[in-house]
Amino acid sequence: MGLNDTPSGERIHIGFFGKRNAGKSSLVNAFTGQELAVVSDTPGTTTDPVRKAMELLPLGPVMIVDTPGYDDEGELGLERVKRTKKVLNMVDIALLVLDATKKESEAEKELQALFQKRNVPYIKVYNKCDLLDTVPEENETELYVSAKNKTNIERLKEKVSRLVVTGEQTHKIVGDIINEGELALLVIPIDKAAPKGRLILPQQQVIRDILESGAAACTVRETELKYTMENLVKKPSIVITDSQVFKYVNEVTPQDIRLTSFSILMARYKGFLEMAVEGASKIKALKNGDKVLIAEGCTHHRQCGDIGSVKLPNMLKKFTGKELEIELSSGTGFPEELSDFSLIIHCGGCMLGAKDVMYRMKCALDSGVPVTNYGIALAYMQGILKRTIEIFPGMAEKMG
Repeated sequence: MGLNDTPSGERIHIGFFGKRNAGKSSLVNAFTGQELAVVSDTPGTTTDPVRKAMELLPLGPVMIVDTPGYDDEGELGLERVKRTKKVLNMVDIALLVLDATKKESEAEKELQALFQKRNVPYIKVYNKCDLLDTVPEENETELYVSAKNKTNIERLKEKVSRLVVTGEQTHKIVGDIINEGELALLVIPIDKAAPKGRLILPQQQVIRDILESGAAACTVRETELKYTMENLVKKPSIVITDSQVFKYVNEVTPQDIRLTSFSILMARYKGFLEMAVEGASKIKALKNGDKVLIAEGCTHHRQCGDIGSVKLPNMLKKFTGKELEIELSSGTGFPEELSDFSLIIHCGGCMLGAKDVMYRMKCALDSGVPVTNYGIALAYMQGILKRTIEIFPGMAEKMG
């Protein structure tokens, strides 16, 4: 996977924030060296967050996000401000763009308070310094630049790069539970829901992680699993399956072989496995009329038999025996108000950054709503969750 193919959830997200006409879009263009954002003297030109995946030295793969003016007015302006706040849920670094010729406003102070509340590292970037007679003294979190003259743009990149955690990535998806020389057997259904000609992102990521650990990855459809298991010369150290065929794979896989799913591994990788296991145990307590949110981090065309819109709702109703109200969300459409829900079942979050996933989990926690994910919910309702999480010490006790 090249830098241009790095999934958005794995990129450093850099957000540009500020008032209308502070020069955010001009600075984005100067920072990226591309005509990424539309530039105009008319305040409020940027009406929606603009995202661009790119490679930016010395940072590597990044996602640049240009946001609407935070001081926008009227009903439409309030909606833009709301979208700007949502961007904060996913960014790793914020650049607060100010007009160097003007005094700091209440809107800009409010943005700084939001950065601090969400623990987002930020730099105050004073644009239009070419219009100043003298440039004031700066500190570590400030920089005077000119997007027009490209003044101090390289210094800005250097400051941003220092805010990024450096060093070798040690957080693993599965590489820490499989040893060098071992064999992992991956069960990947190929059906009408599978993307033509490729594997879905969690499957790609797991394979890459296994290979980087010096272990071997063997992939097979569920229809060939039993035959493959019986004819392997070397017994697999672990079987990792797509959640949709969990029940069958559990029956075929001997009890002395560890079993888990891509979805469970992604929950651990994104940092909410413990919360998701505890949330799954609440499924049995659902009552008639309860609202359940089924949320996906990406947008895709839902097909017949789709797991989120068809399989999970059907399994929930069959398992609980209750009439439930199911609501679906996808992409950035995660609801702001969650208190009406009795349970949230989220996807694995492979297209979301860990920060965005954990923000959603925190919103659920603050609203007192239990949350789990697809694979963990399916394993729980099929009675195999304990087996599939026992590879993680102390996790089975969280089932309740």
